[in-house]
Amino acid sequence: MRIDYSSGMEQVKRLFAEDQFAKLAGIEIVEIQPGHAVCRMEIQPQHLNGLKTVHGGAIFTLADFAFAVASNSHGVPAMAINASISFLKAATAGVLRAEAKEVSLHAKLATYTVDITDATGARIALFQGTVYRKSDKSLVKG
Repeated sequence: MRIDYSSGMEQVKRLFAEDQFAKLAGIEIVEIQPGHAVCRMEIQPQHLNGLKTVHGGAIFTLADFAFAVASNSHGVPAMAINASISFLKAATAGVLRAEAKEVSLHAKLATYTVDITDATGARIALFQGTVYRKSDKSLVKG
């Protein structure tokens, strides 16, 4: 069963809003559409490393969560099989934004890029991931 987008986006958004790890990291969903998601994270002291810049793991977590939301937005369970990130610029304060975009969608595999930017729009990191899609299942009950 696939999602009826008139109500399904809200169901997927509610599903991911309950992600306890994302909550713990302070990540919020800003926007969700089929194959696309925007998430944000306000930088807090716990996000900083010993050099007082945002820890790479915090940036990866933000990117990975946006990737998960976008890749599951079609209502088909999708699990990461590969992910990589390139860190381009240090961040120290403010809000980070992660925008995930679908690059390729097939029955079993889909690929996404995620741009992580700061409040000025400067690119902090670039993430790329591929998911395996379990097309015989559905995330939401219809």
